[in-house]
Amino acid sequence: MTFLALDIGNTRLKWAHYASPRPNAALLAQGAEFLENIDKLSEGAWKDLKAPQHILGCVVAADAVKRRLQEQMELWDVAPQWVVASEAEAGLRNGYDHPTRLGSDRWIAMIGAYHRMLSQGAPRPMVVVMVGTAVTVEAVDASGKFLGGLILPGHGIMLRALESGTAGLHVPTGEVSLFPTNTSDALTSGGTYAISGAVERMVQHVRQHCGAEPLCVMTGGAGWKMAPHMSVPFELVDNLIFDGLLELAAVRFPG
Repeated sequence: MTFLALDIGNTRLKWAHYASPRPNAALLAQGAEFLENIDKLSEGAWKDLKAPQHILGCVVAADAVKRRLQEQMELWDVAPQWVVASEAEAGLRNGYDHPTRLGSDRWIAMIGAYHRMLSQGAPRPMVVVMVGTAVTVEAVDASGKFLGGLILPGHGIMLRALESGTAGLHVPTGEVSLFPTNTSDALTSGGTYAISGAVERMVQHVRQHCGAEPLCVMTGGAGWKMAPHMSVPFELVDNLIFDGLLELAAVRFPG
């Protein structure tokens, strides 16, 4: 009973084909495509893929992108399901003012992180960081309640915003430096420390609110860029959204 997990971000589609819709299921195949190339999947990477029994996906891209992807899945007689955040699912409770308005990628990543934490020992509060086109920094208490989170621009958005709003800042990406002495390094360092500082502040908030040291987990396509510059201890996890989709799949596709 194979399972296909889909993560449609703002820039890329990531997919993973598992032996079953269960946590820790064997990974059979995986891949990633920039969104402009997804129309080739049915004749390319998915052509010889064994038809999955279940498909569960996370979408933050526009509806047009989702429709294009659904056309590629017509080679299988399987209707995909798309995750929408709810008040509670898979052990996590949603503290958002309007639960269904929470981004599905944020919800799924928190579910994956929460179950990862539980598998490591006693429950503890968490800060879950996703570094991609945008950056999200979420707070989850030890009981599995999502307390709230931050959204800030990723590196690319920060640089483009500064370039479009400030004359003379059309410069190449620089290096992260403690004391930048050129504009390229100043821009790259500023964006990096803005993200690192947001995570540090959320860790402080959770520590004070919960009275315990939170576990910080970071994921996302640009997580490796941030890793050397974090000011708090953290775990870097490659596929936290896939971990969350496997947890949700176990609930949605029992038996």
